[in-house]
Formats: sequence, C-alpha cells, structure tokens
Amino acid sequence: MLFPARAGEPDLVVCSDTVAARRDDAAAAFGFRETTDDWQVVCAHPDVDVVVVTAPNMLHVDVVEAACAAGKHVFCEKPLGGTPEQTARADAAARAVGVITGVGYNYRFAPLVRHAAELIHGGRLGEITNYRGRFFSMYGSDPLGFLSWRFEQDEGGYGVTSDLLSHAVDLAHMLIGPIARVVGMRATFVGERPIPRPGAGHYGRGSAGDPTGPVTNEDYVGALAVFENGVHATFESSRTMVGPESQMAFDVYGTKGALSWNLERMNELRLYLPDEDLDTGYTTVFGGDRFPYHGNFVPGSANGIGFEDLIAIEDYEFLNAVARGEPHTPGFDAALDYVAVQAALIRSWDSGSWQDVVPVAVVEAR
Repeated sequence: MLFPARAGEPDLVVCSDTVAARRDDAAAAFGFRETTDDWQVVCAHPDVDVVVVTAPNMLHVDVVEAACAAGKHVFCEKPLGGTPEQTARADAAARAVGVITGVGYNYRFAPLVRHAAELIHGGRLGEITNYRGRFFSMYGSDPLGFLSWRFEQDEGGYGVTSDLLSHAVDLAHMLIGPIARVVGMRATFVGERPIPRPGAGHYGRGSAGDPTGPVTNEDYVGALAVFENGVHATFESSRTMVGPESQMAFDVYGTKGALSWNLERMNELRLYLPDEDLDTGYTTVFGGDRFPYHGNFVPGSANGIGFEDLIAIEDYEFLNAVARGEPHTPGFDAALDYVAVQAALIRSWDSGSWQDVVPVAVVEAR
C-alpha cells in the first residue's frame, strides 16, 4: 500500500452515474458495493460519511448542499461553483453544519511544489518581487471539438477562469499570499462549435458542416495583479492555445534567487541561487524520495512520479483529515479565496480598470 501510516481505511459504499456502463465499470474496477443513477441516493445513504463530487460544474452546488444537509463531509472537484456566487453558496452550506471540506487543487501536492514553498517561505530567494502564473492547455484548440458543457456558461459556468486559472491562482495564494488588486482581459477565439451527438464523448469531435452552437464563456484570460505584500504578478490561462499540452506553471523571482516549475516536467524544478556569482544561471533539481511523498511511489532520485500520484496524495490527505476529525487544506475556504480574485477580474472586464479583491458575499445555504 502507498500510505501505510493512514489514519483510516476507506470503504467505497456507492457511486452514481447517469450511464449504466460507467457505473458497472466503477463497481468492477474499484469495488463499490452499490451503484445508482441518482446522486441524491449517495448523499442520503446511511453508510456514507464522505461524498466526493465530480459531476459537471453547474451541478456541484446542488450536490454539495444536499451532502452537507445530510451531515456528510464533502470533497468537491474544482470549481466548487461555476460562478463566484455559487461557490459562496456551497461554502455557506458547509460552514452551516461544520463538515470537513476539500477542493481539488491537486497541484499543491506535487513534491517539488512543496519544496518550492519551503524555499520561498524559508527566505532562500530573499524578498519576492515578481510572480508569473499560467495554465495553458490545448483541449479546446480544435474548432471541431464538440460544444460540451465546458463551453457553455449556463452549464459549465465561466470558462478558463473557473477551469484552469483557478489552479494557477490557488498555487500563487499558497506560495506568495493573498492578492489585493487585479486588472485583466478575456477573449473567445472559437465562437461556434459542433453540437454533440447523443452519447458522444466529452472531448469528442464533430465534422465540417455539422450544426453548431455558440460558445458562451471565455477561451483565454490575461491579468496583472498586485499581492497584499506588494509582489507584482502576471497571470494567463488559455484552452485554445496551440503548443502547450498542459502547461500549469509558475515562476518566482526574489532578490536572492529565482525558481520555476511546470507540470509538463513535473519532476524537475528550475532553481537559481547565485550566492556571490550572478552569472551561474539556473540549475535543475530532480524529484526524489527526499521530497514529501515522492518516496511513497518510487525510491531514489530522478525516478519520476505522475499526475495520478498527485490525486492519490490529495485523497490520502483528505481522508486522513476526516479520520482524525481535523480541517483539511485546501478546503472550501481556498475556493472562496480564489473566486474573490475571479469576481474582481470579471468586474475589470466590464470596467477596463483595476479592481480591488474583496470577499464574495456568503449567501445563506438553501
């Protein structure tokens, strides 16, 4: 087992999916005792202690509210809500009953990201002056890619600000601190997409001449930001940019050094600690078992781990928190911190001016 020191043993009770074949696959592959096509059955099940929400974005709030009303602890994939207001609703539901929460900002758990945080917070880079965060993906670059829920604001909420930028800003919060002000812009580069056929895959592809529908949320966002501690930053995110496959990355610059990390090379950290010689350039730090959790998967140095291992670490930390009755980080509060930035960015799209980051109003749980 990967985590022999775990605080409890998970029991997979019941899973829900609207497609029977996927339910059957989950039961066969993972050992769920029951399956159902109704997610409300999961929330109300007497043997369930924790509900894990992986539905399309605009269902997240309804599932979270039902799970919290039933007294279940909740782990929700990001975005917690398709809009900032929905995220506030979900957070309010959890706070009202005091359940333990988690949100899927899984890149926090990359061993070299943890190492970067130690270097920054330990002062090895000196005073941080500049930060660059980005998440570029190609999943929407094909104009014949189906008009799935991800491309419709009524179904998926906002576009890359909810889907991708949330990861980039969350890591910035973890590494640098709260953001005070933002100004930004957005663009939609693929305005129409083929309407999916019944039963089509989530990332399926249509053909030229197929009926199309409008894309109603953003493909790209760019922003300038200032952190509360005075660090200046840029953020970008795109789902249509050709070239980067999954470039979830950050660069941090300080008065005594710099570092950068990119998911596409997740087992490498570029580090510049010049000491007395300013012309030494970056060196590469390889992942290895001297960094948190890496050794749970592979021994030694430069033996790489993968994206799915970050999910395993995330699940382990959340389930340990539940077993011990302790808060989990990142919880719903981290999602609420992000949507405060997102809401300010959305305001700047309309005003064309800098906007202060202020908390999104927490509405009463329904």
